[in-house]
Amino acid sequence: METTPNGTGPLPSAAAEFAPASTYLNTSVCGLLPRRAVLAVNTLARELAEGRPGGTGEWDEVEAVRASFARIAAVDPSRVALGGSVSVHVGLIAASMPPGAEILFPEGEYASVITPFTVRGDLELRYVPLEKLADAVRPGTALVALSSVQSADGRVADLAAVRAAAAAHGARTLLDASQSAGWLPLRAGEWDYTVTGGFKFLLCPRGVSFLTVSRGAQQALPPVHAGTFAAERLWETAYGPIGELAHSARRYDEPPAFLAYHAARRSLGLVEEVGVDVLHDHALALAARFRAGLAELGHRAVSEESAVVAVPGLGQDTAEALAAAGIVVSVRAGRLRAAFHLYNSAADVDRLLDRLAP
Repeated sequence: METTPNGTGPLPSAAAEFAPASTYLNTSVCGLLPRRAVLAVNTLARELAEGRPGGTGEWDEVEAVRASFARIAAVDPSRVALGGSVSVHVGLIAASMPPGAEILFPEGEYASVITPFTVRGDLELRYVPLEKLADAVRPGTALVALSSVQSADGRVADLAAVRAAAAAHGARTLLDASQSAGWLPLRAGEWDYTVTGGFKFLLCPRGVSFLTVSRGAQQALPPVHAGTFAAERLWETAYGPIGELAHSARRYDEPPAFLAYHAARRSLGLVEEVGVDVLHDHALALAARFRAGLAELGHRAVSEESAVVAVPGLGQDTAEALAAAGIVVSVRAGRLRAAFHLYNSAADVDRLLDRLAP
């Protein structure tokens, strides 16, 4: 496990794995691919182009990704299902809800967490401010669904309070860790379901996502898109109906995009080598430096203690001016949003602040 260098410089692994051509502060949209992941994609693509036996992709690589994410999420690999997008995982959960079930969300939650439930048309959906979410759980609430870190502004939910309230009222829980996994420690076993897009702070390509399902929740979650990879005995039941589904959460797997998963094994390996605790401290130190600099410029960030920092009063025009200067950020809900990860340094923060100065 690496240690954060003095002065919040880039982590030691960054120089070996990343060479961004910009000041990249946009991991909330998409993380940079490490060199090792790019090499894995290139190797597999070349093998396929040349018709070599390994070019179709290796299942062992996919299982290695499952095991790696399980370690990052502090959950048994048997509780991890693999896929290509968060919305498909959420759709599976939404399809399992009985008609009339009450689903509770924070106001302004990301659309992929909400929309699979709204299209049902027969569920009772309720929205409350994020800070009141735990207090809003009540008898009859079937599911509380939220992101650990809000995409729009970087706010970190009171996860312990939400879990306690859900347990007190017998509600299940769904956590989207897409904006946090890779810098905020995750204990997926504390939730009935977690969903995570791998292409942000986990540094994977798009096409890699994770669903965790507790043993209890698995009893109520039908594998409605079960295919070849849902069989307990892989490769033995490729023809005809599968008589025995996987006993583990693999029954919910989508067919893997092998190019993406070959890369994901290397990306997750890097996250494990560095260590989420180190990434957490590094990202928060940079975010704190940014917030302090913003305050000196007369701006107040929305979020505290988050690697994702949103700035009211600075929007699209500011982001476009920064892009012209080689600084990549994003705008969400009308606010400038910057995110910090292992390839960022104090110099990146200072360059951004210099450009924001009058």
